[in-house]
Amino acid sequence: MKKEIQVVAGIIENEKKEILCTLRPMGKNFENMWEFPGGKIEVGENSVEALKREVKEELNLDIEVGDIFIWVKKEYKEFIISLRCYMCKIKDINQFRLNEHAAFLWLKRENLDSLVWVPTDSIIIKKLRED
Repeated sequence: MKKEIQVVAGIIENEKKEILCTLRPMGKNFENMWEFPGGKIEVGENSVEALKREVKEELNLDIEVGDIFIWVKKEYKEFIISLRCYMCKIKDINQFRLNEHAAFLWLKRENLDSLVWVPTDSIIIKKLRED
C-alpha cells in the first residue's frame, strides 16, 4: 500500500489580486516546477498551523489563513498526496524572502497556465480558472 502524505498549500493573493507562485529548487521531487507555497503537516499540527509554519519557514511571511479552497488527492508512482489548499492573505510583505524556492512570480489567475506546475497543483489551477 502506498504511503499517503498529508500536505497543505496556500493560495496567497496580494492587493492586486495576483497569486504568489513559487518555483521548486533543483534536487527535490518535481524540481523546476511551480507550486503554491506550503508543505507537510507534522505530527501534532492541524492543517492551518502547518500552513502558517511552512510559509514562515519558506518565505519568512506571516499569513492569515482563510477558507479551504480545495482538497486534492493525487496518486503518484511511489505515494499519494493529500493536499488541503487554503485562500490566504499576507500580514506584512516587508519581511518576504525566498528561503527554499528558486524563484517566485505574482500572476493573475488568467496567466497561471503559462507555468509548468506540480501535477497536484495543476488541479488547483483548473479550479481557480472556474471560479
